[in-house]
Amino acid sequence: MSFTLVIHGGAGNVTPAIMNADLEKQYTAGLKEALDSGYALLEKGGSSLDAVVAAISTLEDNPLFNAGRGAVFTKKGLNEMDASIMDGSNLAAGAIAGVRNIKNPIQLAKEVMIHSGHVLLSGSGAVEFAINQGMTMTPDEYFFNQLRYDQWVDIRDTNYTQLDHKGDNLKGHVPNPEYKFGTVGAVACDAKGNLAAGTSTGGMTNKRFGRIGDSPIVGAGTYANNNTCAISCTGHGEYFLRAVVAYDVSCLMEYKGLSLHDACNTVIKDKLVKMGGEGGLIAVDAKGNFDFCFNSAGMYRGMRNSEGKEEVAFYG
Repeated sequence: MSFTLVIHGGAGNVTPAIMNADLEKQYTAGLKEALDSGYALLEKGGSSLDAVVAAISTLEDNPLFNAGRGAVFTKKGLNEMDASIMDGSNLAAGAIAGVRNIKNPIQLAKEVMIHSGHVLLSGSGAVEFAINQGMTMTPDEYFFNQLRYDQWVDIRDTNYTQLDHKGDNLKGHVPNPEYKFGTVGAVACDAKGNLAAGTSTGGMTNKRFGRIGDSPIVGAGTYANNNTCAISCTGHGEYFLRAVVAYDVSCLMEYKGLSLHDACNTVIKDKLVKMGGEGGLIAVDAKGNFDFCFNSAGMYRGMRNSEGKEEVAFYG
């Protein structure tokens, strides 16, 4: 049986104009390292779930990406993170929202799924659960990133928010053409045909009121079902929540018989566009077919499968 791992590191106005050779090299290395860590488990017969956790943990440890160590700053100058994971073999899911000082939020989401008896934990309660589970806690200094901090300082005295540290040009946000949606995610199909999906993010710079996007919401930012597909989304979370993007792709496959590719395109390039939503997703089905689908200029992405295919790309 073939197996496949697909990852993303965010979508948006990812064009050659905002990159340079050094940045391209850094992002390529970061994506390849995440592929290495997840794929090594699949190669040894490991589960799609463990591969997804390994790949996302690697991305969370890399300050290039807005998740884990690279999480952006809130209005109060804090780093609050969200993550979710789903097991396609039994529809089990775990998620956390608005947590602080957790080194790898995706690992906590898995703990929630397996050991809490719940699906979604938030804030201080989620952190209390993490401590009870013996999770690795990290001080605020671990999450300090000068670039993220400087971008927050630029807007902290306003009511603006920015999607990732580049800002965006959507209504109600700082007008800046160099935006990108900084979420990370992974989807996998293992040698037994089991699917899994996970997503992790630091959210929006300068976000207020405990804002939570689609990343920790099962069916919106993350979904996995062996009968259809595994999906991880990245984009303007409010639209992905309203469109229930991840589950919608699965539904089009289950109830209308669409292929993985056609279902992804219907949701991302038609339905979401009509709503005014921007971003993308990664997807895999139980046969190991995969898809990168986005309506933005680009998406940091990568894949590797047992047939020897590998790809790392940024631009549209």
